[in-house]
Amino acid sequence: MALVLKEEEKMNEGIGCESEFDTLEKVVVCSPAYMRIEEAINETQKKYIDVNIDINEACKQHHDFVKLMRNHNIEVIELEPEESFNEQVFTRDIGFCIGEKVIVSNMGNEVREGEEKLLQTILQQEGANWEKISNGTIEGGDVIVDGDQVWVGLSDRTNENGVANLQELLPDHHVTAVPIKEEYLHLDCVFNILSTEYALVFSGALRKKEYEMLSRQYTLIEVDEDEQFTMGVNVLSIAPGKVISLPHNKKVNEKIREKGFEVVEVDFSEIIKSGGSFRCCTLPLRRSTS
Repeated sequence: MALVLKEEEKMNEGIGCESEFDTLEKVVVCSPAYMRIEEAINETQKKYIDVNIDINEACKQHHDFVKLMRNHNIEVIELEPEESFNEQVFTRDIGFCIGEKVIVSNMGNEVREGEEKLLQTILQQEGANWEKISNGTIEGGDVIVDGDQVWVGLSDRTNENGVANLQELLPDHHVTAVPIKEEYLHLDCVFNILSTEYALVFSGALRKKEYEMLSRQYTLIEVDEDEQFTMGVNVLSIAPGKVISLPHNKKVNEKIREKGFEVVEVDFSEIIKSGGSFRCCTLPLRRSTS
């Protein structure tokens, strides 16, 4: 394999995530240098497959996003992009950190296969604490953590066997499946936790049963269909009460601000053409609870 970490970056030091909203301290990203839509694998890509991705603009937007995180004292580990992985910018999907363990995904679409093996190789080299999903499929975009509660989307990419395997790997957590309609890529495209109290949701992707279940746990902030399409749900919390969001999603941003959150707006309009936004493009390895 080619060099996969830049400079002296390390994955094995200080791993630990208990939520989606504690202060982000360490995260894995990858440049969209080889990002392209070759075969549309989600509804968003179908719209943009003809115009495709402006790589220069995508790289600029990603660079600005990384710079913003570093300006907030977040350690950003950058994977070296490989030309054969055109979806590699979406580092969230290849694995996820729960507690002090990184769990490597088993990808649900052949276009993404191989990316997770790259992560596994790095974790082995670094001596990090990790496990691998070995039965069924699961992708990190379907996994949302809130303390000992783990919500997992049942989607086109994540199946029941994968969810059961995750529960086996996390005996001290409650792993709850949340089926979503098949046209939506991952759970974090339609549901995202902002705090112990609030969560974003696009109700059109959920059955009544699951919507009511989530509404008993959180005050749900509704995202409409237009802003769901522009990844309005897929914000990234970088600290309690502070989220990164697209400036285009004005209604979502206003609703979040009304609940007392600070919204930092960053242009990611080129990258969302492939069906993912800020949460999709980050793999958190450490969030501080202090």
